[in-house]
Amino acid sequence: MPREPILSAEDQPDDDPRRAPPLHAQGQGEEGEQDAALRPKRMADMVGQRAVYERIKIAVDAAKMRGEPLGHVLFDGPPGLGKTTFATCIPRDLGVTLQIASGATLGAPKDLLPYLTNAEAGSVLFIDEIHRLPKAVEEFMYPAMEDFRVDITLGEGVSARTINMTLQPFTIIGATTRTGLLSAPLRDRFQIREHLDFYSEPELTEIVTRNAGKLRLEIDPPAAAKVAMCSRGTPRIANNRLRWVRDYATSRADGAATLKVAEEALAMLGIDPMGLDPQDRKYLQTILRVFRGGPAGVEAIAHTMNTAIDTLTDEVEPFLLRSELVVRSPRGRRLTQLGYAHLGETPPEEFPERSSLFGP
Repeated sequence: MPREPILSAEDQPDDDPRRAPPLHAQGQGEEGEQDAALRPKRMADMVGQRAVYERIKIAVDAAKMRGEPLGHVLFDGPPGLGKTTFATCIPRDLGVTLQIASGATLGAPKDLLPYLTNAEAGSVLFIDEIHRLPKAVEEFMYPAMEDFRVDITLGEGVSARTINMTLQPFTIIGATTRTGLLSAPLRDRFQIREHLDFYSEPELTEIVTRNAGKLRLEIDPPAAAKVAMCSRGTPRIANNRLRWVRDYATSRADGAATLKVAEEALAMLGIDPMGLDPQDRKYLQTILRVFRGGPAGVEAIAHTMNTAIDTLTDEVEPFLLRSELVVRSPRGRRLTQLGYAHLGETPPEEFPERSSLFGP
């Protein structure tokens, strides 16, 4: 199976887009290249996640001063918040090489072995979606993470023998959107664990403004703020919205993104002033129309919408819950007063108090 190339901090300049590896080991494509072009090259260039940045910066500086490899790092959080960006910036700040793998493609220990044996002293191995590692691969990693060695079995039956191979001290950086799927033994082997949270509108506005310059798009501050407000607190979504505004401005507005142009572009996508897209509103309207405002189970909602349950729980609900448009309780999902108001409806007279939504 082909592997991602090893990126050298010395061989490539910081502005080389190849220095920012793709999100996955497979399926790179044009979108992955565009993400890499907009991704910061150093941690100091990153916007937001300042508490996480400060802690990682201390660990990186300490590792460089001691001349030791950085402790294993685990990043978790919703998609698009910067886990891959941190993972690609840390090796640059350390001045070491980087290898990239995806948990979905490491089906057996033999798939992971080339990455481990090719790891240079102090280098970084980034495993995206690490929760998708099979149990056999996960257990194969334990001695590599703790003692920097692997046990390789050659042959079968009575003629089988085990070779103990010593590895160069290296760092594993794992990224996951589903921390709960990681086993406790694997999770506990990461010395540094950081959770990435959603971004504020001022932070997203700065990201939009910076990336508009990289895309050579002239954008007004109010337009940048509008794109940020409709980005669900997620830089990746902000970049996607920004690219669409750029396309719309190029096609319909002589290449300049004013507030009016941004509003028209986002309206064409079906994005409302709160940043909800058509699927979000369909979710709210399903609870309102079919389940009379709730409570309703997510499986029933998903079947009614003809949508996968994972799509609702991973993509739709987090933003609606954070926006306080929906509450999730043991009894099911229910619209809040803000949810009714956003749909232009009046809550029923028997609308429950907040405390009663979560049961006794």
